[in-house]
Amino acid sequence: MPIDKNALDKLKIDRQPEREGGAGRWLVLLVLVLALGGGGWWWLNRDSVVEVRVATAREIVVGGKQTVLNATGYVEARRNAVVSSKVVGKVVEVLVEEGMKVEQDQVLARLDTVNIDANLKLARAQLKVSETALGETRAQLKEAGLQLDRTRKLAADEIATQAVLDAAVAQVESLEARLKRQEKEIAVSQGQVGLWEQELADRVIRAPFAGVVISKNAQPGEMISPNSAGGFTRTGICTIVDMASLEIEVDVNESYINRVREGQPVEATLDAYTDWRIPGKVIAIIPTADRQKATVKVRIGFDELDPRILPDMGVKVAFKGVEQKQAEQRGVAVPRSALRKDDGKDIVFVLDDGKVERRAVSVSDADADPALVAGGLTAGERVVIEGPADLRDGAEVKAASK
Repeated sequence: MPIDKNALDKLKIDRQPEREGGAGRWLVLLVLVLALGGGGWWWLNRDSVVEVRVATAREIVVGGKQTVLNATGYVEARRNAVVSSKVVGKVVEVLVEEGMKVEQDQVLARLDTVNIDANLKLARAQLKVSETALGETRAQLKEAGLQLDRTRKLAADEIATQAVLDAAVAQVESLEARLKRQEKEIAVSQGQVGLWEQELADRVIRAPFAGVVISKNAQPGEMISPNSAGGFTRTGICTIVDMASLEIEVDVNESYINRVREGQPVEATLDAYTDWRIPGKVIAIIPTADRQKATVKVRIGFDELDPRILPDMGVKVAFKGVEQKQAEQRGVAVPRSALRKDDGKDIVFVLDDGKVERRAVSVSDADADPALVAGGLTAGERVVIEGPADLRDGAEVKAASK
């Protein structure tokens, strides 16, 4: 059968337009993907502003007297005591906790008194017996005295013999001697009662002075002793510190002790409060040196005590000159971490309205913390103390929540 070519041409499918349409669709799809990717990136990063930590610059006044020597030491309490008992006993009650303020003679703890109570009761009973016997002897002595008077009258009338008179005299003298002995026995019994009462009082442990309890060393049921008696026996109830006796003790190198004198003003800085300058003065220079450390101990008193000052705190002390003086210097204190170097210059980044501003500053004391900025910064401005190393002027940032 012959093939009709016209019919075959009609059945032919032209692929060229379809290919052109398919490429267009791929191009549109690529544009959509790029648009969605860019929009997604913008959506995910729209709030990713750099977080930084900031601190507020504060105005301070430095100077008044030149520092001639620096030293380090610790806060010490001149009056502190581990309170114990005078006797060995079992603790039955502890009435203090750490941090509690106590007054002088306040009861801190009590020891077991069962045996003491029994002995005291017995001593008081013996005292009563002695007092009763003394009363009986006094009555007998009174009767013997009357009998002696009658016998003397009878003997004067030669009715009673001398032997009867002598017996009456002897009876009186015997009762007088017994009375004196019983009076001494009563004194001994009273002393015995007093002894057991003192033993009872020794079982009540009291505060030797007013102060604050910084440690509680014993619990009810434990044994306590004034001397170490083994691992199961406590040697103290608690430790009390008189906060009014706090002072500073520093070791000064003996090569520089000539720069220190009694009454010399000092400026102390606690390690816990580095921006707090505490005025004080030298109380005493201990007249002996430590040959191993080549130092001399110096005692320093605070001009005014503060509840923030605690025993055993680390402290740095600047001894001020007595004669050399300089004018007071005002500046702005910022944490040392806020200072950065740029081309050898000191700069800080100041946060204002969500952006940071690069600011060149003049630093008086960069080694101290906080650092003293003499120029380029105003008190009250917020500076970046922690942030990216590549932070730039004008960058958008936000302050991290504390």
